[in-house]
Amino acid sequence: MIKKLNIRFYCFLLLVTAAFIFAVPVNSIAKEKKFRFSYSIFFPPTHAQCKAGVAWAKEIEKRSNGQIEITVYPGGTLTKAPQVYDGVVNGISDIGMSCFAYTRGRFPLLEGLDLPVGYPDGKTATRIATAITKEFNPKEVQDTKVLYIHAHGPGVLHAKKKAVKELADLKGMKIRSTGLSAKIIKTLGALPVAMPQGDTYEALQKGTVDGTIGPIEVLKGWKQGEVIKYSTEMPGIGYTTSMFVVMNKRKWQSLPDNLQKIFDDVSSEWVAVQGQAWDDADAAGRAYTLEKGNQIYTLSATESAKWKAKVQPILDAYVKKTTSKGMPGDQVITRIKELLSK
Repeated sequence: MIKKLNIRFYCFLLLVTAAFIFAVPVNSIAKEKKFRFSYSIFFPPTHAQCKAGVAWAKEIEKRSNGQIEITVYPGGTLTKAPQVYDGVVNGISDIGMSCFAYTRGRFPLLEGLDLPVGYPDGKTATRIATAITKEFNPKEVQDTKVLYIHAHGPGVLHAKKKAVKELADLKGMKIRSTGLSAKIIKTLGALPVAMPQGDTYEALQKGTVDGTIGPIEVLKGWKQGEVIKYSTEMPGIGYTTSMFVVMNKRKWQSLPDNLQKIFDDVSSEWVAVQGQAWDDADAAGRAYTLEKGNQIYTLSATESAKWKAKVQPILDAYVKKTTSKGMPGDQVITRIKELLSK
């Protein structure tokens, strides 16, 4: 009789235990797991874009109630700017932020984002760059999870010793540039010198280059206002440099749906945040250089038209190159112009 009672008691315990296990939702078990990620950013920690990236990471951590932890490595300490994307693909970092332009030829269709089409500000460039990347989803970025893209305000020409007011002033000048901006510089008649932003201050200081091309924010964000005297705004050929925020695909696929949604939601919101950060940084760069007694010029309408005509072959070459390889470069240009008109 006692043995029968013991058997019944053990059976009862087994039933209660099984009921408890199956009553706990799978999601709640998944929620107990911590996900830790490394994030490589090429901007220095003091830069507005690095700060915006850190804020993005903190917001994701907050919304996940601490289930996600993201350690940020700024200033290229984990992977240097040109290696960030492939570093994410190969698992050196889990997440990365850098410029498409730093690895020329690696992103042939998305090179169209940087073309001198007349971007008016960082918010517009960021919104369009993200939209184009998502709409076309080219093969070149399908080896990562694209979280969002951001892009700086219109490129400005910065010179150390002389003001550039017309095309003739550029002849023989050595200008730091990268990616498509190097093509722009060459087409305008100057000599492009490839190097990332992190090396530009010293190159200007030593006279290795006579100037640089980039958004006006570099004058404060990268302290280049200390080593240049003149800046020339080129509204007719406002180009940008688009920058990716991508995640290792295996790490992305390891996340449960609810945590993937957090990444997607925050990234969608950060298109506006990061774009505004670029515009705020441009305003700060402008104020910074003027406070130092430097000068800013804007091309006249007549001169601007000359510069625009001069760079048109770059747009034509992009379309020809991409379409000849079966890529919709013509559609990318058309879509960018449609979005710009809005």
